[in-house]
Amino acid sequence: MSALATAFGQQNGEPSRTARARTRAGAAWRQTRPVLLVALPVLLIAAALGCAGAAWRTMADNRAIAGLQAGRDIPVGTGAPAGLLLARVQHLAVRGRTEEIEPLIDALDRRGETDKAARARYALANARLRQAFGHLERGELDPAGPLVTLARQDYRRALQGRPDYWDAKFNLDVASRLLREYPDFDRKTGDELKAEPKKIWTDIPGQPRGEP
Repeated sequence: MSALATAFGQQNGEPSRTARARTRAGAAWRQTRPVLLVALPVLLIAAALGCAGAAWRTMADNRAIAGLQAGRDIPVGTGAPAGLLLARVQHLAVRGRTEEIEPLIDALDRRGETDKAARARYALANARLRQAFGHLERGELDPAGPLVTLARQDYRRALQGRPDYWDAKFNLDVASRLLREYPDFDRKTGDELKAEPKKIWTDIPGQPRGEP
């Protein structure tokens, strides 16, 4: 009976389910078409503006990086792109402003920027080692010891991120040699130093020129 009723209904002009679906789809398209015709240009303009904004920000970041590398003191917040953070760290490290570097490295660590964080720690370690040599050349043993220890820690952390970082390995060895050269680093009295820190310092690659 059911099959006969369906066939009878179709013979008498009753629309099939497919025909009804097509009718509803057509009605929906007619309703949404004017909205789409208005919204599509707006979406395209928004996308174009987004691309243009991203390109402008990239150009601005590149200009800031170039300015830092040229020696201009350009402030950089912790929310800046990773490449800009690294350039700021290197700028500060060359100038011995180590106290401003740690927050920038922490920002790189939080983002998982392993390579750039390793390079930043290498720059910080070099800055601390330079400061240690400055104290040693003036016969100031007490402040030099902690700086060498901190530099060694930073070199090790750089190597954790980049085990193949040859410069960090070399400079870690230099810092370790310093501790062997100056066993009195743990003493509170500053006897006259007999080693030649300048001779050791010249072994550090890329200093004072080159990558921090």
